[in-house]
Amino acid sequence: MRDRNSQCVVIVGSQWGDEGKGKIVDVLADQVDVVARYQGGSNAGHTVHVGSEEFILHQIPSGILHPRRRCLLGNGVVFDPFQFFQELDALTARGIDAEGRVGVSGRAHLLLSYHKTWDRAQEASRGSGKIGTTGRGIGPAYEDKVARQGIRLADLRDRARAEEQLRRAAARVNQRLELLDTDERVDADALVDELMSIRDRLLAISVDTGRVIHDALKAGQRVLLEGAQGALLDVDHGTYPYVTSSNTTAGGAALGVGIGPTRVDDVIGVVKAYTTRVGEGPLPTEFMDELQERVRTLGGEYGATTGRPRRCGWFDSVVVRYAARVNGLTGLAVTKLDVLDTLDELQIAVSYRAEGEELDDFPGDLGLLATAEPVYETLPGWKTSTADARRWEDLPENARRYLDRLSELTETPIWYVSVGTRRDQIIHVER
Repeated sequence: MRDRNSQCVVIVGSQWGDEGKGKIVDVLADQVDVVARYQGGSNAGHTVHVGSEEFILHQIPSGILHPRRRCLLGNGVVFDPFQFFQELDALTARGIDAEGRVGVSGRAHLLLSYHKTWDRAQEASRGSGKIGTTGRGIGPAYEDKVARQGIRLADLRDRARAEEQLRRAAARVNQRLELLDTDERVDADALVDELMSIRDRLLAISVDTGRVIHDALKAGQRVLLEGAQGALLDVDHGTYPYVTSSNTTAGGAALGVGIGPTRVDDVIGVVKAYTTRVGEGPLPTEFMDELQERVRTLGGEYGATTGRPRRCGWFDSVVVRYAARVNGLTGLAVTKLDVLDTLDELQIAVSYRAEGEELDDFPGDLGLLATAEPVYETLPGWKTSTADARRWEDLPENARRYLDRLSELTETPIWYVSVGTRRDQIIHVER
């Protein structure tokens, strides 16, 4: 990692998700002992390329691709057990020694089939007011958690009590479904049988993630805490209501794995060299049609989880400067610089103009944001491939100028630059 004295580092998305966190975690996992996810669920899709192979990980931390790394899912995660075992078994089938290296917090809430049923029905009922959920039950699982009616992994130890909880949950969701224009219903018997069929396997991976991480740090080991989605999708600090249902920002990291905030040494914000967003909600720097298609094609901008096309736009320094503040970023990892290699010129949003005023901070009022127009600064492109660059000095001069300007505008130093999908296509910036 950047500083050999940094024992505990948080990796956090600093735009609207899909920034390339999976690759950065994979690169840094080679230098740590434990990698832990601290929030989110199977709606995350972290894509990692190892040689000619592509791995898309939805719940298991990207560190699993490194031998002997301990990988954890913290209490802040909503845990989809069936999808998890699918993913785990698929890794094993591909020759990854994953079994026995993954642990899940006993305090993690289970995301089950009835959460997905309710999620789909609820989103369909919104009509034109859709939030743009993935339909994977993330929001409903967090709703149950906050309403104190969720089912945690540790609750499975008492089988009779767990079965009763499941039947109550099925009845509760069916009551809600009756109020919507849908024929979907939850079969309580099938729900119980389904979960109990994997109960023993689930209990075998249950751990106290906070204790594991505490002991690792006490022993001088290094820990990486991995977030899902991005800062602008945080339920408190994002573009509400077009957000996810958890705290994606770095403040949620210690909370989501069960350690104190003073144990975190560094926070690395991952950003694309441009901006993307999946689904509904504001994107102030969104490209017009022709450039939209060009960058989407160059960057392969389709959701790893949903396959939905991502909306693309110019780099928004207002967004990342805000993310740097709310996350306390100590460094940036800039990904997909190579996607911009063929553009004649580049624009960076340096502020917004709204209601006759210039705004240099990201507004919490979506009405104000809807009327905001980005104020751009234009820089020349470099018109040459960056894919083979491995040192800062290897980058074209205009690419270095562009990155320097991003750092200046976001008030955060750049520590890493990714110039391709492969594990080795990374620049460790030493300046």
